[in-house]
Amino acid sequence: MTTIVLATGNPHKVTEIEAALAPYHFDIKLQTAYFSEEVEEDGLSFIENAIKKARYASKKTGLPALADDSGLEVDFLNGEPGIYSARYAEGYLGQPASDRLNAQKLLDELEGVPYKDRKACYYCAVVFVRHALDPIPIIGTGQWCGEILMEPRVNYGVGYDPIMWMPDYFKSAAEIPLEIKNQVSHRAQALQNVLTQLEQATL
Repeated sequence: MTTIVLATGNPHKVTEIEAALAPYHFDIKLQTAYFSEEVEEDGLSFIENAIKKARYASKKTGLPALADDSGLEVDFLNGEPGIYSARYAEGYLGQPASDRLNAQKLLDELEGVPYKDRKACYYCAVVFVRHALDPIPIIGTGQWCGEILMEPRVNYGVGYDPIMWMPDYFKSAAEIPLEIKNQVSHRAQALQNVLTQLEQATL
């Protein structure tokens, strides 16, 4: 059984990634079992940041590593918040970034913008490296598109999910059951892309 370290400490990501990996019977370890520091995410794309995280986790543990980087891009805002999605509202209203404040800042930026111009997509890059110096990392990407609501649909959910309307389901992303989300989300697509490539490779 191949042991893989997940290069994330985000419990929501861990839940989604572990569910996707379950059928493959990997021995999954969390990076928090080995180290607590985070690598600096100074790449200019989701792929660059995911590669940095995977290499760092592999270097620290000596194990193959799987990492992801994801975010929300809004067409009207020229792709913002993009790679800065998790820290979009840092300093906004004099407060540290949080899911609630990130969503509020986005709603404020889009105030008065009609629904036809509120299209947005979640993007995710997932990277697998066999070792820290792997010259051919396996890369998968995914996208999940909808539009930004005028206000939160519900008072629960992760990230921007309460304000992200998914027309195919007539629900906000926060209202879509996890078992469905794990099949159709941007992260699910990127993970499946990587797993398909891993099935064809020798670990």
